[in-house]
Amino acid sequence: MKRSFNQCVKEKLFKTKNLVAYKNKPAVVKDMDDKITIVLPDGSELRVREKDIELIHPGPVANLSNFENGFPTQEARELWELVSGEGDTFSLGDIASFTSGGGNPRNAWAVYLLLKDGLYFEGALDAMRARSADAVDADEQKRAARHSEEAGRAAFIERLKNKKLCLPDDSRFLQDIEALAYEKSEKSKTMREAGFTEDGVSAHRLLLETGFWLPTVNPYPARYDVSLVKPKVAILPPPQDEDRADLTHLAAYAIDDEGSVDPDDAVSLETTDEGTFLYVHVADPAAQITAGSAADIEARARGATFYAPEGAVRMLPDEALPLFALGLEKTSAALSFKLKLAADCSIEKVEIVRSLVHVTRLSYRLADERAELAALFALADSNTRRRAAAGAALIDFPEVRIAVQDGAVEIMPLENYRSRALVRECMLLAGEGAANWALEARLAFPFVGQETENIPEKIPDSYAGAYQLRRSMRPRILTAKPGLHQGLGLDIYTQVTSPLRRYTDLLCHQQIRAALRGEAPLVEDELLARLAASERAAIAVQRAERNSRAHWTAVYLSGKEGMVQEGIILDIRGPHAVVLIPALGMETQTALPRGAEPEPNDTVTLKLSSVRIPECETRWVMC
Repeated sequence: MKRSFNQCVKEKLFKTKNLVAYKNKPAVVKDMDDKITIVLPDGSELRVREKDIELIHPGPVANLSNFENGFPTQEARELWELVSGEGDTFSLGDIASFTSGGGNPRNAWAVYLLLKDGLYFEGALDAMRARSADAVDADEQKRAARHSEEAGRAAFIERLKNKKLCLPDDSRFLQDIEALAYEKSEKSKTMREAGFTEDGVSAHRLLLETGFWLPTVNPYPARYDVSLVKPKVAILPPPQDEDRADLTHLAAYAIDDEGSVDPDDAVSLETTDEGTFLYVHVADPAAQITAGSAADIEARARGATFYAPEGAVRMLPDEALPLFALGLEKTSAALSFKLKLAADCSIEKVEIVRSLVHVTRLSYRLADERAELAALFALADSNTRRRAAAGAALIDFPEVRIAVQDGAVEIMPLENYRSRALVRECMLLAGEGAANWALEARLAFPFVGQETENIPEKIPDSYAGAYQLRRSMRPRILTAKPGLHQGLGLDIYTQVTSPLRRYTDLLCHQQIRAALRGEAPLVEDELLARLAASERAAIAVQRAERNSRAHWTAVYLSGKEGMVQEGIILDIRGPHAVVLIPALGMETQTALPRGAEPEPNDTVTLKLSSVRIPECETRWVMC
């Protein structure tokens, strides 16, 4: 009785010099005992189990030279046409016998390869059948298309190696490189095939060098998962029936940069027989955005408004601005922090009220010119002295505004108006007062602390001193427990003056409002869970903002090699100096010329040597 190949396997009919298939490769049986020893095409030997091999031809097979190759395409097709019929089945050996040269081991192996290939034949070793003409034609078309695609990709890889692409046609091959440049993926098969290093910076550089990306592509929001899509949740206006204190008789000023469209704080000063009172009026979105609402969840996921040189993506929907921002209407709903101040600006009493205010909007420039703000300027100076006496690190660096319009970058130094310090000190007082109020009310609350370390005994003046102080600052701590904020020189502190821009401020307002209404505020565990989620998002926003500014600075400087800028030395580190470039609002490290012995705060001249946009790096040399 004729046994099938599978029967031979089951009955252990393997013999020496049989041709077998091992992992779709040809092999020859050498020895048989408890296991079978086979010889592979490269001459190596391997002991295998019976179930690991398939019998292809009884042999004898002396060697496996030329066994890797199958039939030429034309011969394979002719063999298929020869055995095509009405579903007849054949053994592998039978089909091999139909070939020129008969059923020798090489032909048997070639038939086995046809079966594994699956284009012309299907089935098992002892029951092979020819596939239908329609199935073969369909697969041949697919294979031709795939071969064409592979050939096209191979040609693209060569163009990529030479960084000479055919755009936009080659764009379809660049998706995994772009994903790596955005750091949405850790690998790129395309870059690996072309021999490039697989990392985000290298991918960014390659996309620039091939012209697929323009220098104006900013990858950092995507890298930090910062959404550039505006929030779409519904926002209702403040309730009309809510009892609010009428404070419209107070002169309230919202002071901000020119062009600001989201004013969320204003200040008033009142002197009565009872004493001096600073009012800090703050936008009141918590009047409608309650804990757990859709708008609250959306704001928490964003953490903060994303301010990039290209524009802002707000934490709250744009529709919230005309409803809650201060000074956009004749009267504005606010949450007002009323602080009774001692002569040294320490806070004697805090009251928080829901209010209606009439707000005048001023730019910093105009505020500096308003005589009626003299008392507020004096208050700010006094509070600065109070904090300095308490050990505050007064850090003041020049700032710039970076704006991008249609890919064009503009860097503009910001004037150091006195009113900036006025606003800063009033906001700090509001945060200090709110923290004390929450502590007295035994309210779960987001407190902000900061420690300092290794502050040098002798600190230089001016920018070099500010640099030393900044290096001594540890990251801020955001917890439900009050603690020192050594950087600000305050015993207790929080942030409450930007609820339209920062989620933690909005969370503070929600807790305050719950307490004012006599409702149950969030307990500490709930508060901490919200803090953790929002802080992760806010840190991502901060990093995306910082890197976006560095990116656009590099774009601005690209092509300007040779430009000269004035720098101020902040620190000396061996043969290098850390230098501030005020006009650009940036710091850089550069080598000191041989024999030079500059001191901190010395003014030096720098020349731009090179710019690397993917790394956000610029190299300057000291003239």
